[in-house]
Amino acid sequence: MRRYEATDEILKAIGDELVICNIGHPSQEIFKLRDRPENFYMFGSMGLSSSIGLGVAMAQDRKVIALDGDGSVTMNMGTLATIGLVRPKNYMLIIIDNKAYGSTGFQRSFTADNLRLEDVATGSGVEKVVVITEQDQIEPTISGLLKEDGPHVVVIKCEPGMPEGIGVIPIDGIAVRNRFMEAAKSDG
Repeated sequence: MRRYEATDEILKAIGDELVICNIGHPSQEIFKLRDRPENFYMFGSMGLSSSIGLGVAMAQDRKVIALDGDGSVTMNMGTLATIGLVRPKNYMLIIIDNKAYGSTGFQRSFTADNLRLEDVATGSGVEKVVVITEQDQIEPTISGLLKEDGPHVVVIKCEPGMPEGIGVIPIDGIAVRNRFMEAAKSDG
C-alpha cells in the first residue's frame, strides 16, 4: 500500500469533518480522490498541517482531521507535544508514514531508520495513539475513532511511491481558504 491507497481508505471514513492536508502530493491526491470545500489544501508550508489542524480544532467543536506525512511531522515535532498538552477532543492527526519525503523525490526520512512517531506522540502525552499496517484496517479504524473523543494520533505505515498523472490542484490558495472558511462556519 502506498500513500494514495491509504488516503483513499481514509476518505471512505470521513463524513463532514474538516480536513487539513499536507502540502504537495498529499494535497494533490486528496483533491483527485475527493475534492470538497471542507478540505484545506496546504500550499508552501511544509510541517504545518498538524499545527493548523490543531488550531482549527481548538477554535470550534466540529471534528477536525489533519492529514500529514512523516517528513512534515518530523519538521514540526513540537506539535505532538502541544496536542498532548492541549488535548482537544475533536482532533485527529493522521500521519502517513512512508519513510520518505514524498513531495521532493522520495528521499529517506528519519522514520526509515530509528524514529518512531507513535512513540514520540505517546511520550508527549497523547493517550490515544494507533498504528495501522494493513490497508483493510484503515477505514474501520478511522470510522471507529471518529465516534470517540480524541485527540487521536493515527500512524499509517505504508510504502513510498505514488501513481502517475495526479496533476496539480486547479484552485488557488485564496479560493481554497475562502471555501474552507465558509464550510467551517456551517454545522457540517
